[in-house]
Amino acid sequence: MRVVLGIESSCDETAAALVTDRRVILAQRIASQDDAHRPYGGVVPEIAARAHAERLTPLIAATLADAGMTLAQVDAIAATAGPGLIGGVMVGLVTAKALAMAGAKPLIAINHLEGHALSPRLADETLGFPYLLLLASGGHCQVLLVEGVGRFRRLATTIDDALGEAFDKTAKILGLGYPGGPAVERLAAQGDARAVPLPRPLLGSAEPHFSFAGLKSAVLRARQAGVHADADIAAAFQQAAVDCVIDRTRRALAAAGPVQALVVAGGVAANRAIRAALEALAGEHGLRFVAPPLALCTDNAAMIAWAGVERLGQDDPLDFAARPRWPLDPAADPVRGAGVKA
Repeated sequence: MRVVLGIESSCDETAAALVTDRRVILAQRIASQDDAHRPYGGVVPEIAARAHAERLTPLIAATLADAGMTLAQVDAIAATAGPGLIGGVMVGLVTAKALAMAGAKPLIAINHLEGHALSPRLADETLGFPYLLLLASGGHCQVLLVEGVGRFRRLATTIDDALGEAFDKTAKILGLGYPGGPAVERLAAQGDARAVPLPRPLLGSAEPHFSFAGLKSAVLRARQAGVHADADIAAAFQQAAVDCVIDRTRRALAAAGPVQALVVAGGVAANRAIRAALEALAGEHGLRFVAPPLALCTDNAAMIAWAGVERLGQDDPLDFAARPRWPLDPAADPVRGAGVKA
């Protein structure tokens, strides 16, 4: 049995985990920063980086203690090296380098997006390559053909806002606080999705790309009109988002070729309405639908450790640089109108 220590610090979750090559999570700890960022309605990069620096070392020590292990018993150190808020990424990566040097352990620099992309394989040993992945989070919304570890073909991306970002901004418009996604989902359950007419950006377009900025703006206008209940706005927004996701993913499936399964990962994968709609879409195409457990949807270190397990033997140098941007498919063509998000 081989054990990898994973470290995650790309945004506002400080996390450490120990995962084996037998898909067992021996221990995991996550320190949330929700209370620190709530007054601002979103993540403040400087606050996040300072919190990571204060919390990470004792968190790693506690995780090792939870598993009854020492650093000497770990086979490799895996840490998020990007993409993300660069201050937080640097805290985690520098800590991992120090541990690797002190313990004479291999360092494995993990792309945070690959951590999400491979996380369903931690929970489901039967999931094989290739599979079609909807990766939806606060910073990313992509459809990828996952052909193997380190082998991704991007079929679609957002040209403006990510889906999770749209959920968070809708929550802010409605005064629901932070984090916004779960709050919007809870309020939507009380509303009528048909009560508020909202657009479905890019619905029916030939290319399978996403756009959520116009939907977010329509939510703002609906709220400012003062004639709709907040629950109805939330329900209408969520249904519009679901409709866009299914239409765009259906387009990507048509372009992907044969796949083993339709998979969703990332923080937005915790949304029940989106999960249910994707499961139905998979059924239409005769595919398995796979989603990681809710605990593996949001940022966590178990997925980083598992990506390290998948990459055992692919060591990285101790001078590996943190990266604020790190595409899974660097060869993908730029998307017209998407700017840096392409």
